[in-house]
Formats: sequence, C-alpha cells, structure tokens
Amino acid sequence: MKIKTTPVLFVLLSLLAVLLFVRLWVGAGSLPEIWELEAQIERQTEQNTEQTERNKALATDVSGLSESGRKAIEDHARNELGMVKKNETFYQIILRDDASATVPVITHEPAAKQPE
Repeated sequence: MKIKTTPVLFVLLSLLAVLLFVRLWVGAGSLPEIWELEAQIERQTEQNTEQTERNKALATDVSGLSESGRKAIEDHARNELGMVKKNETFYQIILRDDASATVPVITHEPAAKQPE
C-alpha cells in the first residue's frame, strides 16, 4: 500500500491553519483581547489628560498663592472655606429672581414650661 504525500500534506497544512485561526480568535494575544487592551489604553489616556489638566490648574493655584502671599490665601479662604475675620459681619444676599437659591426658614417655637 502506497500513501501519496500530497493528501497527507494537505491534511496537515489544513490542521495547522485551523489551529492558527483558533488561536487568532481565542488564545492569548487574540484579536478580541487586543481590541479590549486598545480600549483600555484609550480610556487611560483620557484619564491621564484629565488629571494633567487638573494638575496644571492646581499648580497655577499654588503658584498664585505663593506669589501674592497672604492676601491670596485670605481671598481663597473667604471664597472656598467661608472665612470671616474677627469683628466682621457676614451678609448673604439672595435675589428673588434666583430660583436655585434656598432661604433658610427659622421657626421659634415657645419653650415648654419646666415643672418647678
């Protein structure tokens, strides 16, 4: 019985091709895995860009505070933290046209009489 090499070679090459295509779609380094990694890189790049912008804004704020000194720090504390100096009175003006402003309602209830 004589085996022809052409059909055997064809079957082996076909099996090899099938294995390579399976690895291309399923195995490590497959196309779906590469696509997911590229998406992760894109998301990370966007986050890095946002953080870089935030860092630049903070660096500008810090340099502004160090350059102008105490007045800039005081202005920052007044605007951001609500600082009020000693012997100052804080006034909050709420315009009637401003629908988003909330007016605190203070109610005074008569105190219950304590038994003697």
